[in-house]
Amino acid sequence: MRARLLPLLVILMAGTLLALGFPLAVSLAAGQQQRVVVDRIDDSARFAALAQFVVDAEGSGSTGADERRATLQLELVRYQELYGIRAGIFYRDDNAMARAPGWWELPAKGEGREAFVEALAGRRSHDPPQVWPWQTHGKLLVASPVVLDGDVVAVVATESPTDQMRSRILRGWLIIAAGLAATMLVAFGAALRLTSWVLKPVQTLDAAAHGIATGRMNSRVAAAGGPPELQRLAHSFNEMADNVEEVLEQQRAFVADASHQLRNPLAALLLRIELLALELPEGNEEIASVRTEGKRLTQVLDDLLDLALAEHASAEISLTDIGALAAERVASWRPYAEERGVLLALTGRSAVTGWADPIALSSALDAVIDNALKFTPSGEEVEVSVEAVARTVRVVVADRGPGLTQDELLRVGDRFWRSGRHQNVKGSGLGLSISRALLAAGGGSLSYENNPPHGLRVTVAVPRTDPAAP
Repeated sequence: MRARLLPLLVILMAGTLLALGFPLAVSLAAGQQQRVVVDRIDDSARFAALAQFVVDAEGSGSTGADERRATLQLELVRYQELYGIRAGIFYRDDNAMARAPGWWELPAKGEGREAFVEALAGRRSHDPPQVWPWQTHGKLLVASPVVLDGDVVAVVATESPTDQMRSRILRGWLIIAAGLAATMLVAFGAALRLTSWVLKPVQTLDAAAHGIATGRMNSRVAAAGGPPELQRLAHSFNEMADNVEEVLEQQRAFVADASHQLRNPLAALLLRIELLALELPEGNEEIASVRTEGKRLTQVLDDLLDLALAEHASAEISLTDIGALAAERVASWRPYAEERGVLLALTGRSAVTGWADPIALSSALDAVIDNALKFTPSGEEVEVSVEAVARTVRVVVADRGPGLTQDELLRVGDRFWRSGRHQNVKGSGLGLSISRALLAAGGGSLSYENNPPHGLRVTVAVPRTDPAAP
């Protein structure tokens, strides 16, 4: 869940920071350019004042007009040499009153020409387009009118290089980027803490629910930490687990007590049947049928008692040689297989260890191999293979019997369930349920699938590592 929640939080935080950082970066660039434009306007006002003296002298025919023009030219040259900014005062007909450098002219079109036309109309030119750090040849041209007696007689124009301004913008952007990166790291750390705080109770709940689902009925949740809603959920889960465990314990006790209490009356009943049989002709079919049903009922009661004990008892798991144990059980069942005309073969690894209760695993293998031999016709083969896959050791029993349908595969292993096609085969329908309970107590499992072209594959799996280890 964290793998899904954390990226979502990170994307949201990154989007928020970018939504804040992008306008901030644009505002910084605009502020730096506006600062340069304001400086140029102030410089233009000073040059406009000097130009007014020149135009006034020219209009009055004074002999000092040339001297004033020379003074203005000297100011522009010094200004250009000191700051590297081109500057000039141009008459309405584009002729230059003074300019530095001497070859500089106003552009014939584009933004510069528009600024000059606006200044001639008595307005300061509009702000030039924004210059960005990657525009290495960008220039800022600012034009201001020279007004004398209410008339625009000339225009002061400045064309500024943008290297320093672009450097300041770039430095500002780097500072913003560093600030955003630092904020993102802090936010990521906070998101980690937040997701841990929120999801840790959920993970604990998931582990406890999985434990109960796999038979560890004592799994509980420590109701500490996390949001109050999850703490209440933990309390409710523990109460539910207590109730479920109590109900299951009552059920197991009832099954055990009932099967135990029924054994004595059943034994007495069978004894009376045997005594009654002495009074009847030998070979009476009814007596034989009653004996068979009595023995079947005894087997059912024994299996019920075994099932109750298997679900109640804790497994005593240890490191076990699964290959050797499987070979031992195959050797024990081989005479019965030969009697039925079925080939019982053992393949796979001969020595592989896993953690299991040897007695429980032996009982489970006996039940599975017994079922496979019951349903495999004479002349066919039952293969028992041992393999190690990832963190489990698997003993696979594959037969060549009729197999099961998809619906039957979903029900196989349920208590008392037997396929409608095999009701004539001896059994109580509890053997696989007992095996599953015995394996689950030690962290093992029992699974079923069809074995093409026909037959059933039953997989007995136990862990390769100690389930009790941290």
